[in-house]
Amino acid sequence: MKKIVLLIACFAFLSAGAQGYLKETESGYQGKFIPKLQQEDDALHFLVLGDFGRHGQYHQKPVAEQMGAAAITLDIDFTISVGDNFYPNGIVSTQDPQLQNSFEDIYTNTKLYENWYVALGNHDYNGNIQAQIDYTKVSRRWQMPDTYYSETFKLKDGSKLLMVVMDTNPFIDGYYKKDNDMYENIIKQDTTAQRKWLAETLEKTDAKWKIVVGHHPLYSGGKRKNSDDTKAFEKKFASFFDKYKVDAYLCGHEHDLQVVKPKGRYTTQFLSGAGSEVRPSGEREGTLFADNQAGFMCFSVTGKKLLVQLVNEHGDIIYTTEMNKK
Repeated sequence: MKKIVLLIACFAFLSAGAQGYLKETESGYQGKFIPKLQQEDDALHFLVLGDFGRHGQYHQKPVAEQMGAAAITLDIDFTISVGDNFYPNGIVSTQDPQLQNSFEDIYTNTKLYENWYVALGNHDYNGNIQAQIDYTKVSRRWQMPDTYYSETFKLKDGSKLLMVVMDTNPFIDGYYKKDNDMYENIIKQDTTAQRKWLAETLEKTDAKWKIVVGHHPLYSGGKRKNSDDTKAFEKKFASFFDKYKVDAYLCGHEHDLQVVKPKGRYTTQFLSGAGSEVRPSGEREGTLFADNQAGFMCFSVTGKKLLVQLVNEHGDIIYTTEMNKK
């Protein structure tokens, strides 16, 4: 009898530990959770979203609702946007109504008021990119101190995660056409300086994990699978990321969810561009997962593990993968 009681007590303790987020209901929280999300103890948790800013239309609102449920379930530390924050043409100022109706009024769960680290997409380049930088001084959660920047996070075991947010737009050859709406913003950028900064930042760090965030993909099995710009971007940065042992490259641009690691490459690409509009996806060499469901990605990082869970607009976990280090 004592053994049975002890087993029941142990089970109850483990269940309580695995569902620690339920304490929020005791404090009055009445929103949703995603109980099936794997809970990684002592991890740094964050969400990754891209191509989202469509005034709440398409799939943006249901994705935002499930992001809130995931955020409070995992007790996230921050969110990452991989760009195309405001469709169709970026914003014009820090008072642009789109900041309210495509961002502030959509992502309203209490845990989504942690920092958002934001990259610039091509649609953002059609507008005033300085306004998105300046919004950092207006919004408590919006973090974009420059067109490219980095942050280092200390993990529970004392090791570190380096997050490098790059501006991929000026590295896309097709954008240097004078009839392109982006042209004036593109020609102001110094790709030589940014590439030098990237190399120095990735080389000098003592971080155990290295993550690079950008808008454009290295690889795609979707709409831009055979795009000249995609192939050229791969040539510019795939070997570069391998050289500096970048563990994960987070991007969007394609409106789907993809995980790709070609044979012989060190870096795994996580493409999370299904924040609102979606379109057909597909596979290429090295594709581990591809789907055109609307959704986002959840990352949980410890000193030894990087766990990624993909969640769709219904709160279903549609793919899980992990990387491990000693």
